[in-house]
Amino acid sequence: MTKFTKLLEPTRIGSMELRNRIVMPPMNMQLADVVGSVTERKIAFYEERARGGAALIEIGAVCIDDEIGRTAHPQLSIDGYKYTPALSDLVDHVHRHGAKICPQLHHVGYNLPYLEATGGKPPVAPSEIDCPYLPGIRARELSVGEIHAIVEKYVRAAELAHLAGFDAVGIQAAHGFSLVSHFLSPTLNKRTDEYGGDLKRRAKFAVEIVKKIKAKLGHAVPIIFRLSGDEYTKGGTTLEDTKGIAKMLEEAGVDALHISAGNSSSPDAFWATIPPMDVPHGCHVHLAESIKQVVNIPVITVGRINAPEFAESILRESKADLVAMGRALIVDPELPRKVAEGRLREIRKCIGCLQDCDADFGLRVKCAINADVGKEREYAIAPAKNKKRVLVIGGGPAGLEAARVASLRGHKVTLVEKSPKLGGQLLLAGVLPHKKDVRNLIDFFAYQVRKLRVKVELGKEATSNLVERMSPDVVVVATGATPLIPSIPGVSRTQTVTAWDTLRSYGRNITGENVILAGGGGVGCETAELLAMSGKRVTIVEVLQDIAMELPSKRRYFLKQRLGEKGVRIMTSSEVEEVKGKGAVIQDRKAGKRVDLDGTVVLALGATPNNELILRLQGRVRELHAIGDCVCPRRILEAVHEASFVSRQI
Repeated sequence: MTKFTKLLEPTRIGSMELRNRIVMPPMNMQLADVVGSVTERKIAFYEERARGGAALIEIGAVCIDDEIGRTAHPQLSIDGYKYTPALSDLVDHVHRHGAKICPQLHHVGYNLPYLEATGGKPPVAPSEIDCPYLPGIRARELSVGEIHAIVEKYVRAAELAHLAGFDAVGIQAAHGFSLVSHFLSPTLNKRTDEYGGDLKRRAKFAVEIVKKIKAKLGHAVPIIFRLSGDEYTKGGTTLEDTKGIAKMLEEAGVDALHISAGNSSSPDAFWATIPPMDVPHGCHVHLAESIKQVVNIPVITVGRINAPEFAESILRESKADLVAMGRALIVDPELPRKVAEGRLREIRKCIGCLQDCDADFGLRVKCAINADVGKEREYAIAPAKNKKRVLVIGGGPAGLEAARVASLRGHKVTLVEKSPKLGGQLLLAGVLPHKKDVRNLIDFFAYQVRKLRVKVELGKEATSNLVERMSPDVVVVATGATPLIPSIPGVSRTQTVTAWDTLRSYGRNITGENVILAGGGGVGCETAELLAMSGKRVTIVEVLQDIAMELPSKRRYFLKQRLGEKGVRIMTSSEVEEVKGKGAVIQDRKAGKRVDLDGTVVLALGATPNNELILRLQGRVRELHAIGDCVCPRRILEAVHEASFVSRQI
């Protein structure tokens, strides 16, 4: 077993002492209220992570200028005394559990998502430039006087943070997502005065902020500066640029550097800001390692670090001094405590799915596999007043979560699954190599139900007669869905198979060389990728104008890239009109013609609820609930959240 001698080792950032080296990085959770104040919901969220053992919690994107610096509503603000009482409450709740906390000071610059955030005022930038999210709107260039005023806004925000009791302050200059990063960027900063030109002048704005905060507050408030080690954008900030910036910031008085990557408004680098499952674990660690070689202050690394063993190896190899585990702590706020107590098998690991943790502006954060996120107090496990015998039918994510929560509440739970394995559609979702973290989730659920002494019966089909014989107090049906078989002429021919069967057999059920994949949603595209990996020539036929439209944009970006590399042909605005002979007839609406294609037809045209048992049990059991895909086929998020909610009502 790994000994976590480095991960659990105390450390310092400036004058701030930390109990271990696990950092919750700044993320805009949008749990504030509409005017930018701390809410009870936000306090509960961060208190849970502090209770779980994180050493430092950084609060993401705290606005320093309500007039022209706000990203969106709801966004936390620190622009004035009116915010400090509630901010102080947040600090107190985090401090109760031994964690340290700092706000990441932020000005949106030209990256404004909508004008409502600034009351209609145009965004600002180092130079006049088109706004990436506001077609037809140009950001205006700041005057030198306005730059000086914004520097003072940062200083004032740091003072207010100190007043509220924060242990440090952070400065957001990563991801092309803040005014500071815009000044650093050669593509955005075209000024010819003292704030533009070579690297030193582009860094002047950032350096002035740091120096003036230090002059005002001294060493009482450490400064953590977040940078993109590389923006991965043509003409953008490179690793060599960042090395130079890092040295200037250290000289100015910065106490630690937090190294991320990417640019949120770049079509080729937006993925790096919150990397999906499609990229390797620790995808930004090499950048932190390079920066660490040129500075003598602590360096924090980040980027799909979801396992403590991996985090420990990063620290042991001196690639960084602290490890930021953002989504890992969203999914499992108790991760640090579980590491310290040796409960590694109990850690619920992030799967990198980006289902609503990468939420759009104006939406609160959610986690696909932790329904408690943002509802920590209302979802605290409460023992059931009346302990019941609960029968859960179905061992997919909905059924497993229902069994887990019901058992935690004290009910006696039996789970019946007709297949020989737990996991349901998670077994299919985890087939491709880059989705191995999905398989980890199955292991987590399986361990949880064993630990909680849920009686699991595999290979048994729950008929209505079986349910009546078992006579449970409560029945929770989570029987999932089955592939939709459309009424296309010829679809019953022997060469027609389903994507689910193809994934289940790892493509071994396809004998021919050519494949026609009917349906270009996420399941269809992943099936196409699997088949292309085995050497098949695959054509995806999709009725919509693009493929995998239900997937988060960052995952779709990589999916399309991989399909292109593997030579998968994609026909959009097209559909299978008929299956005949050794192939199919395709209606190509873009070309306005019918096309004959040879190959085995694989169906990925959706799913239909497997709800027969629900209908048979109605009126025959004392308490009946239906959850997950047997209600309506959806994402893992809806399945888990529905199960979690229902199990709290039993």
